[in-house]
Amino acid sequence: MTRFPLRTQSVATSHEGQVREHNEDSYVCLEEDGLWAVADGMGGYDCGEWAAAILTRELGSEPLGASFETACDEVAERIHRANQIIFEEARGRGLRMGSTIVALLVRDRCFAIFWVGDSRAYLLRGGALYQLSSDHSEVQELVERGILQPEEAEGHPMSHILARAIGVAGAVEVDVIQDEVEPGDVFLLCSDGLHGCVGTEDIARLLAQDTPRRISESLLRLTLDRGAPDNVTLIAVMVSEPTMVPGRIAAVVP
Repeated sequence: MTRFPLRTQSVATSHEGQVREHNEDSYVCLEEDGLWAVADGMGGYDCGEWAAAILTRELGSEPLGASFETACDEVAERIHRANQIIFEEARGRGLRMGSTIVALLVRDRCFAIFWVGDSRAYLLRGGALYQLSSDHSEVQELVERGILQPEEAEGHPMSHILARAIGVAGAVEVDVIQDEVEPGDVFLLCSDGLHGCVGTEDIARLLAQDTPRRISESLLRLTLDRGAPDNVTLIAVMVSEPTMVPGRIAAVVP
């Protein structure tokens, strides 16, 4: 039996937070292409903002290939291309600049997560919350080596120090996971400005709301209420079955 493409609905939002004067985050939300991404710039205003913008510009530069495999290859290639552009610009200007990236691709009832840095991807499925990405940070490396317990990592003074980022070296390793997507899945992509203020219990509770807009508004409001010392960017993506129209193969309601 043919399985028709799933329907996606998404809402993206970005805010400078309660302390920062400028927003160095950037995002891309290409629902028609099944691609969403959040980038969190580093290196100070101008540098960080520019680096994050380069990443999202490259990711959305042109439509992706039709198949899941081709689209995955193209997303990875564009992240590597952005890394080279940012690295060469930083070297030419004698500056240190970079960005994190987390991206979601949904195609052919499959999904892929791409990430570098500590911007995160979460999935709410069947009432359970899963963190799909693992932070590329000094603290996370200490956890993985058994030096720190996971609960000790929360609020650790070194939590902002990245072990990997886009643009800080001529080559970068991009982590990727792939799996099948299911109707009812809710994805969240976010910068550390959100997950640094909002814990997993609150994220799971708010992702269970009925629309991406309500999810987005509630998560941003809670982050701002808790001080939001950093820029905050998030994208909520909900997945459902397509609407079937009698006498036609399939219709996907926008």
